[in-house]
Amino acid sequence: MPNADASTPEALERLERRRSWRAQQARARRREQSVILHGFDEAGALSLFAWNFIKRWYRRPFEGRELLHQMDEVGSKSYVLTAVTGFAIGVVLAMQSRGTLVRFGAEAVLPNMLALSVFKEIGPVITSLVLAGRLGAGMGAEIGSMRVTEQIDALEVAALKPFHYLVITRVLACMIMFPVLTIWTDMIAMSGGYLESVISSDTDYRVFFNTAFESLRFSDLIVDTMKTSVFGFIVAIVSCFKGYHVKGGTREVGQAAMQAVVVSSLLIFLADVLMVRLSLMLFGAF
Repeated sequence: MPNADASTPEALERLERRRSWRAQQARARRREQSVILHGFDEAGALSLFAWNFIKRWYRRPFEGRELLHQMDEVGSKSYVLTAVTGFAIGVVLAMQSRGTLVRFGAEAVLPNMLALSVFKEIGPVITSLVLAGRLGAGMGAEIGSMRVTEQIDALEVAALKPFHYLVITRVLACMIMFPVLTIWTDMIAMSGGYLESVISSDTDYRVFFNTAFESLRFSDLIVDTMKTSVFGFIVAIVSCFKGYHVKGGTREVGQAAMQAVVVSSLLIFLADVLMVRLSLMLFGAF
């Protein structure tokens, strides 16, 4: 009887469902393993790409003219975007904080709190994320298009060292201009906070800015601004890596640009955590 039951259509259907479920689970495990292995492979390739930059950035040929061009692309063409970002940060942060501080009778410390928040964390991180969205996609798409259309191969055949011309210049430009744009964003943010204070409580500008900067230390300004050079390195090296290793056609170029923005944004957050912890260990919390 058991053998007869096992040969019934219902038993065969149950057996087939179990086999199908096991096959689906096996395929899911293989996909997960493939994704993990691909992630490690990408991380290793990116690390090697960054190491090549470290080894070769100071070697000839020095593409000075292209470096200036890329600094112009990164810097002057981002001033409006970062200015709008900084102004919105300052106004919104002042408006949101005022109500809370008034409830505790601490409205007078609003400029101080605004300066510490903007210069130490919000300004550098938000500016870097905004620039990652603008520059990451552009660099990834531009270099990816050159790879797909075989322009990079042509430069390599002509012995013109495309890594120096395309990668090193862009990475150095981002490392130089990110701190400059961060300072610009911070000052615009403080101006926005002052404007909100004038509208809300008619604060005198001397009182506002004296209170804002009285507790800021030199290390706060230097360390928290210069860490954006690391963010600039991350954005540029990831974007160039994604574009430099595009395979396929225009669809892959778009995917490389999107991945450049996503990966660089995630790495900015991770790098920020590590650098904040390191700065606290070196300079203390206060």
